[in-house]
Amino acid sequence: MSPILSIRDLRKSYASGHIALDGVDLDIREGEIFALLGPNGAGKTTLINIVCGIVQASGGTVRVAGFDHVAQYRQARCEIGLVPQELLTDAFETVLRCVRFSRGLFGKPRDDALIERMLRALSLWDKRNARMLELSGGMKRRVMIAKALVHEPRILFLDEPTAGVDVELRRDMWELVRALRDTGVTIILTTHYIEEAEEMADRVGVIDKGRLIVVEDKHRLMEHMGGKTLSIRLTRPLVAIPEALAEWHLALNGEGDELNYRFGRQDDARSVSGLLARLNALGIDYDDLSTRQSSLEDIFVGLIHERNGATEAQR
Repeated sequence: MSPILSIRDLRKSYASGHIALDGVDLDIREGEIFALLGPNGAGKTTLINIVCGIVQASGGTVRVAGFDHVAQYRQARCEIGLVPQELLTDAFETVLRCVRFSRGLFGKPRDDALIERMLRALSLWDKRNARMLELSGGMKRRVMIAKALVHEPRILFLDEPTAGVDVELRRDMWELVRALRDTGVTIILTTHYIEEAEEMADRVGVIDKGRLIVVEDKHRLMEHMGGKTLSIRLTRPLVAIPEALAEWHLALNGEGDELNYRFGRQDDARSVSGLLARLNALGIDYDDLSTRQSSLEDIFVGLIHERNGATEAQR
């Protein structure tokens, strides 16, 4: 099956010399939730803005549902809904009129029944006659989603969708995103809340300094690059890690009373039992053991640090 969004060698540079995107290749599958992660200034919003026709690329191609996003701009843009970071609405307009106007912008005929279904699905129907300035931040975010979906696009971009939203509303937004995916809408989101990507995404892409450094199925990424940390609480603090424990590459905390051993799924379980046996042989006593599974955030931070470390070494 052809990807619903195909990006090839996408580049964006500015007169100042800043390179925002540096040869990005990416395919998005129809009906998936794809999370694009990266630090501030990595190029996430630039990529979205180019695909949506807001920013002009310096080079490369983008095909949206088979349409070239430049040569066939109108057809491509009609397939896209965008919820930007900023809450841009007419403060004195009502919810209903805002959403109805957005549908008309795409040349779609008036469809009050569809708009009612959408507003009800977003828990906005009771607020349909309220002016935008009367709504909470969470409700305004829902209106932005309604505006992005009202022309019935096949792809929805969510740029930091839960920024400024409280925990309860954030959970509601996660449920909404899943429900949209179930209707066949392809979701592409950027977020600083990595737990959102871990909770919702089917696949994850990590971008840094304008380059995609990994694109992988979420579960496969966590399986291949994740792991566990075994924490060993010592009865008596150590000043340093004994040389006899060097093969396990342990870390000692600042107080000297906890050893940490990171191991991956591919490591034999005997490596843990071997470590504990070696501690006993050395007379190093411990009174507590605990393990922690690596999260997507651990993997993300590790990837960025590894890339930045490699960049520094090349200089």
